[in-house]
Amino acid sequence: MPKEREGPIIANQPIIYAISDSIGETSESVVRATTSQFVQEKFDIIRVPYVNSIEQIDKIVQEAKESNAVICYTIVSPEIRAEVARKTQELNVTAVDILGPVLTAIEKTSGLTPKNQPGLIHALDHEYFKRVAAVEFAIKYDDGKNPWGLTKADLVIIGVSRTSKTPLSMYLANKQLKVANVPLVPEIPPPEELFKVPNNRIIGLLIDPHKLNEIRIARLKAMGLGDTANYADLRRIEEELDYARAIMQRLHCMIINVSNRAIEETASLILEYLRKNFDFEY
Repeated sequence: MPKEREGPIIANQPIIYAISDSIGETSESVVRATTSQFVQEKFDIIRVPYVNSIEQIDKIVQEAKESNAVICYTIVSPEIRAEVARKTQELNVTAVDILGPVLTAIEKTSGLTPKNQPGLIHALDHEYFKRVAAVEFAIKYDDGKNPWGLTKADLVIIGVSRTSKTPLSMYLANKQLKVANVPLVPEIPPPEELFKVPNNRIIGLLIDPHKLNEIRIARLKAMGLGDTANYADLRRIEEELDYARAIMQRLHCMIINVSNRAIEETASLILEYLRKNFDFEY
């Protein structure tokens, strides 16, 4: 069984076993925090990860008995945890159950049943870092920046200005999707990379021209500009939408009308589409 020592063995140095049915970081952290209070002593901390059998427990406890060691353990399996308690009591070895009392207290007061699966906190850490990476990706490839990143995306969102491409990309990034978005402007050809992306990985956003007209006028006013700019002109908007629709039809991608939809509703449609087509879980 793998063991990790804090340093060289010193005669009469107090020994503490930090054992776990996962990687043992929690039990070792608690031991280190505790031993830091004993400034005049050095401790031999032995971390024993992935303990998952009664045979392992019996061997560890026997070793602890022979070296007059203390055992600190974070074990979620009720059977293995019970064996540690039984064996340490039998051999009169001092042991501290770090997780057990907390699990029992929460189960008793909430009525919930713990999963009893080791390593879940590290799975959560993994999910967190995937989400951070997705957000960073969305920022890097927002609004057509760095078009060479389009083929790396899980999803590419296209549409004219003010169809909520960026907030939608960020929302989906928090679902761990790497999303890029590309604005469609009649005077600027779409990047060549867009046509290399599989059409089932592209989502086109359309909107009612009058609704978009209202949104753009409000945007201009918020910027302290007049509402007569070409950006908010209804004929210009219709031209942009016709152009965008033609590109989307050329790409044969899924099209969503976002006229009266909140970001969350549009995102829900996209996630359901991905679940059906790619077995994506969110």
